[in-house]
Amino acid sequence: MTEDIVVERDGAVATMTLNRPSSHNAINLGMYEAIPDLIETVAKDPEIKVLVLRGAGEKSFASGADISEFREVRGDARSARSYNERVAAAERAIEGLAKPTIAMIHGYCIGGGMGLALACDLRFADDRVRMAITPAKLGLVYSLESTKRVVDLVGPSRAKWILMSGQQMRGQRVLELGLVDELTTPAELDGMTYDFAHLIASRAQFSVRSAKTIVGRVLAGQVADDEFTTQLRNSSFDTEDYAEGVAAFLGKRAPEFTWS
Repeated sequence: MTEDIVVERDGAVATMTLNRPSSHNAINLGMYEAIPDLIETVAKDPEIKVLVLRGAGEKSFASGADISEFREVRGDARSARSYNERVAAAERAIEGLAKPTIAMIHGYCIGGGMGLALACDLRFADDRVRMAITPAKLGLVYSLESTKRVVDLVGPSRAKWILMSGQQMRGQRVLELGLVDELTTPAELDGMTYDFAHLIASRAQFSVRSAKTIVGRVLAGQVADDEFTTQLRNSSFDTEDYAEGVAAFLGKRAPEFTWS
């Protein structure tokens, strides 16, 4: 593992922090390599219900991949293939986590930082946010998987604008494009993000994770229920949380869900 990523838990909410504030949390190869194992640890911990991904400090979520190591780890097509596979594995691990994920974005979220943020389920940002996807400024090509995440959020035309220009997008513009779900002040970002994370953690987790699964299937092209989604829906009626939800509603009290 690497000290450049730190995972901490507060109740049902875990935080994964990109921990290189002196370099605006630029993501090095060791960080990409560490992410899948860290995500697996989060997945296996029954106490964790939501994961927040953020950058250390107050200036950046992540300024991008660490370009200072590119000549060594991404110097030609052969080494780039290995590097790119590790980046893809990190993003897939975040996207594939059954538990909900929120990227808390303060300041810069550029290049590889955008890749990690877009792999999360939700993105909350402060109004100083600066977002950009920059392969066109470096002579690189964005992967199909990463491109699909952009297209899913903003549509094909705007995705082309973002990818072809490499331009930085700020504040209200990123909200209008749909790149972030909430935009607030720097002082309120922490509270807004963690309040929402704890809210999700308080809901019926079978419902929360099933929603994530079904939305993923919709994005993959499924348009009608199949045997899997039908069984997933029907099986909810056999859970303790369903019984608790109905009992709480009828008893006019807050539910205490236990499924994890």
